[in-house]
Amino acid sequence: MDSLVFLCARRLVSHETDFRRALTILPNELYPVLFSAAFLDSRTLVVRDLVTVWPFPVLSFQRLLAHLDHHLLHCPKGLPRKLCVQATILAIVAHLRQTLEEPNRGMSSLSLHSERRCCVRVLDMIDMPDDDVHGGPEGMSLWSTTVSLAKACLEVSKHQNEHLKRGSKRRKGPSGALEAPQSFSVEIHTDLFVNSTSFVVLRDALQANTTSLLRLKCRDFHAEELSVGSTVTLLDCLDACSLRRVDLRFNNLGLSGLCMVLPHLTKFPNLLSLRLPYSNVDVRRFVSGTDASLRQLAGQLGSLSGLKELNFGSSRLSGNLQYLLSDLQTPLESLELAFCSLLPDDFNYLRQSLHAPALRKLDLSGHNFTEALLQPLRQLLEKISPSLLHLDLMECRLTDSQLDDLLPVLCCCSQLRCLGLFGNLFSTPALKVLLEKTVVLPNLRLVIYPYPLDCYITDQLRPPSGSGWFFEDAVDRARFKVAKAELCQLLLKLGRSDAVWTTNLPWHGAPDYFNL
Repeated sequence: MDSLVFLCARRLVSHETDFRRALTILPNELYPVLFSAAFLDSRTLVVRDLVTVWPFPVLSFQRLLAHLDHHLLHCPKGLPRKLCVQATILAIVAHLRQTLEEPNRGMSSLSLHSERRCCVRVLDMIDMPDDDVHGGPEGMSLWSTTVSLAKACLEVSKHQNEHLKRGSKRRKGPSGALEAPQSFSVEIHTDLFVNSTSFVVLRDALQANTTSLLRLKCRDFHAEELSVGSTVTLLDCLDACSLRRVDLRFNNLGLSGLCMVLPHLTKFPNLLSLRLPYSNVDVRRFVSGTDASLRQLAGQLGSLSGLKELNFGSSRLSGNLQYLLSDLQTPLESLELAFCSLLPDDFNYLRQSLHAPALRKLDLSGHNFTEALLQPLRQLLEKISPSLLHLDLMECRLTDSQLDDLLPVLCCCSQLRCLGLFGNLFSTPALKVLLEKTVVLPNLRLVIYPYPLDCYITDQLRPPSGSGWFFEDAVDRARFKVAKAELCQLLLKLGRSDAVWTTNLPWHGAPDYFNL
């Protein structure tokens, strides 16, 4: 329920002209609630005016909007966020440009009669939702946010250079070089997502970071479809202390490319997460030097002393997991090895490794758990059961009988919160048994289950070769509606209305390691 103050704030920001006149006399403590109200109702002019005279050193979207989640669910997808985020960025750019031109005044025309000025030193855009996941065409994805921020930094840098050239006689330092005033610079704390299309603009913005009044500080860096050279160029430009995650996917780096990239990660002392899915690594293909490259890669991973999360999804590592992880000095808490063609020896190594007691998240999707792998899987789960919070076994071709074999050890995972089983070969009765047995796990709040076999249009339906994936368009909607209702009723009967059982993988997704 909204507070009376928030309801009044929504009414006030709805009158944009009157609000602008009243802004000069409003107390500072009302600015956060006014910003939240303006953001919710997409009052972009009000957002701009508030940022222009923001009285605090930090403007954090996550803090200001944390209580609006229930409202934003009913807004046009992404629209208020996109317009208001852009208005905020433009207001910061305008503030820096005007302050550069009027260093002794540092305030906009809005505040000429009020002694108010923008005090923002940090624009915190971390943890904003990515509308590529849940938004529509009017949303603002992490990619588009990255491009907008990079362009804003370049605009400020360009204006700053032009201003310095005009005032070169007054602003030359002891060395004769032009010096930029730094007392009113602004840092943007954000996550970045880049691909080949946006590489140039982000590279130019990061390279301007050292002298620009508007600087990017990246927490989580995501790169897709970039060459080795482009990846290294951007990594070398990132702030060393702010980075906690590097996510490189679909980059076709291979073993040799990874060996060229990883040495550039050692400069990041706070790097906790390294995600390298779809890197075109396949140790099964005999290539001269593969063993040497694998040893080199293992040594480079070992030099990342703070690493807690590692993702090698879709790398064919058959029989080589020990080689890859043996140089790590501290235990991993999250390990994602989906579609890695692991062998029993790999499972046995992991069970006996220093990582097993610490694992909180494990993804073994895409493995065919026949008898040869089922027993090693059971033994591994027994070992990691005290610490495990999140387990993914999606597209593993698991059947009712194999699920029955796994249930005892699954029920020993006393801390389990999320269980991913989509794309397996279960019947509705087997899913009911799974629900009934796992009711003993009080923290299990999210289960992503497959469409039951008995809900498909044809009994002859078989998964594609090597996959347990079934397609939604082959599901008999009426049958599935009945099965889903039965599961929901069973949840209520067992007193677990707090748990979410769903087939909607894209919407619910997997909890991020940092949110476990």
